[in-house]
Amino acid sequence: MINKIIAIGVFVTASFAFTTYEPTTSPTTTTSFEVPAKEIAEPTAEEKIGLLYEEFAAVNSNMPSRASFTYALTGYNKLEGEKKINKDLLTIVDFSLASTEKRLWILDMTTSKVLYHTYVSHGQNTGGNMATEFSNTPNSLQSSLGFYVTAETYYGKNGLSLFIDGMESEFNSNARDRYVVIHGADYAKEDSIKRLGRLGRSYGCPAVPTEVSKEIINTIKGGSVLFIYHNSEDYLARSTYLNTIAV
Repeated sequence: MINKIIAIGVFVTASFAFTTYEPTTSPTTTTSFEVPAKEIAEPTAEEKIGLLYEEFAAVNSNMPSRASFTYALTGYNKLEGEKKINKDLLTIVDFSLASTEKRLWILDMTTSKVLYHTYVSHGQNTGGNMATEFSNTPNSLQSSLGFYVTAETYYGKNGLSLFIDGMESEFNSNARDRYVVIHGADYAKEDSIKRLGRLGRSYGCPAVPTEVSKEIINTIKGGSVLFIYHNSEDYLARSTYLNTIAV
């Protein structure tokens, strides 16, 4: 029995001595490593606004300028963050344009469509065909720049009218007390341009053509954003709703 165990041990030892081992990997095989995907930077706020502008421009033939749109979206986003608005609508009035141009746009932020594009008047003491002077002072008869949130309607001497509450203390906070409202006016029509060479002027209100005034007022009333823009260095530098943006 002992001799048998010894014999088995010798056989096993001999077997191990002559056993060859295959390497687990071929010498010619190159080990591959996964290269991590390059991180894509999150678009900046300005880049996002730029992409949105292109989205609007792709489906609308008449658009506000990129500058006015960029500033308008900056304030719109802040007002939305402050939970001050109830409707996904943005009205842009561009008073850097002549009154002979259609310089009011109403944008639907959910569908990227321009709902209205029409004329709008500025205040008597704001300028002739071009708007140049702005004020937040009562009885100035001037237009006021900046961001507003639309409020409730009422019927006055100009028919259906819409209160707009100014959001910027230095530029438009007296709008309600001054009765700076949106209303219809015959002097805001194209006929006035043919007769006067410009639109007629208001007491400071952004007045629109009577044919579309009710539709516009009923569309934007109740908590949408209105932005009255001008390339005024003073306003662009001091507005609490705007940052310094290269456009």
